[in-house]
Amino acid sequence: MRANQFILLGFLSILFFSCQKEENEVIQDPTQNLNKTSPLVNLLSRVSQNATSQDNVLDNSSCFSVQLPVTVIVNGDNVVVQTEADYQTVQDAIDAFSDDDDIVNFIYPITIQYQNFSTQVINNSDALDDVLDDCEEDDDDDFDEIDCITLNYPVVLNIYDSNNQLASTLTITNDVQFYNFIENLDDNEFIAINYPISLVDSNGNNVVINSNSQLEEIIEESIDDCDDNSGGGGGGSANFSDVITNGTWYISYFFEDDDNETSDYIGYNFTFSATGTITVVKASTTTTGSWSNYIDSGDDIMDLNFNDSNLDELEEDWEITEYSSTVIKLKHVSSGETDYLYFTKN
Repeated sequence: MRANQFILLGFLSILFFSCQKEENEVIQDPTQNLNKTSPLVNLLSRVSQNATSQDNVLDNSSCFSVQLPVTVIVNGDNVVVQTEADYQTVQDAIDAFSDDDDIVNFIYPITIQYQNFSTQVINNSDALDDVLDDCEEDDDDDFDEIDCITLNYPVVLNIYDSNNQLASTLTITNDVQFYNFIENLDDNEFIAINYPISLVDSNGNNVVINSNSQLEEIIEESIDDCDDNSGGGGGGSANFSDVITNGTWYISYFFEDDDNETSDYIGYNFTFSATGTITVVKASTTTTGSWSNYIDSGDDIMDLNFNDSNLDELEEDWEITEYSSTVIKLKHVSSGETDYLYFTKN
């Protein structure tokens, strides 16, 4: 009996170390590990999602797009929208009169397609209103798609499930598969992209990518181009000072030294004044700080300083990568390490 126990223990030890070896083979470089909260994963989700903002002149919603061709009624005239180029025809029809209601009415039925590429047939205006109401309830006012970047497939992912210590490899062949894979990632799953991969950038150039940092940088640099060219991207159009000084903010994401430290700042609320001061409130405690915004080597910078040692980790000259009326995304790169700080409006 005792001999059998030793044999069993020996087998389990071999199995354990085999799993560890497989994990190391699949994801060897910790800097390449990604999970569902990683900023790069969010960017890739926006690159691969169905572009739902391009046709907002038709449906006034980024929750879904309307499949073409479709016929709409604008100011009493029927307009057949065959291609994306015809969106401008609809806009011109709206702009033709200054005393009309600018409402675009569809000739039903129409088919709509959501961000995850699933479709739904809409048979009348009441059904469309129901969808729009649901979209408003689910809307987190996040950023739009990044539609001027095209990934070249296949893309191979190494996946590790930390709960079950299982490693696997998945070949992604299209945007539909990639977007829905990201949407269904579990908290315990980690992925590593098998580089090199390639993409077509906002200028139509084919670019070979060899690392997470390079991929993240080229996507971020393209966001303004996407926004300018097609309405996607979600870059802030309002003045940054007007946005940050409007309302109170909390830290929705803080990542430093390869660790997610967001929980350290639960309960803190930040108010930024136009004069450059910050008021920070947590429960019954109030402290202060200062902020400034400037351009350095072409980068939009937000500098933060605080009078509370508990907030020392936030003191940095952060690059503003994106902002909207409800979310501000900052990052700082130093000595090969990238830290992230996101503020979300209360």
